[in-house]
Amino acid sequence: MGTFIVGMVVLAIAAGAAFSIYKDKKAGKCSGGCSGCSGCAKSCMEKHDI
Repeated sequence: MGTFIVGMVVLAIAAGAAFSIYKDKKAGKCSGGCSGCSGCAKSCMEKHDI
């Protein structure tokens, strides 16, 4: 039973992080590094000449 509860907590944290990244990308913000950057952060634009 303890394993199930810990698994549910980990799943909830992962879902929250995924939702936060989705919201940021939808709002045009960068989340994390420059991978997949579409020019939303000036630092990414300088590194990748976008």
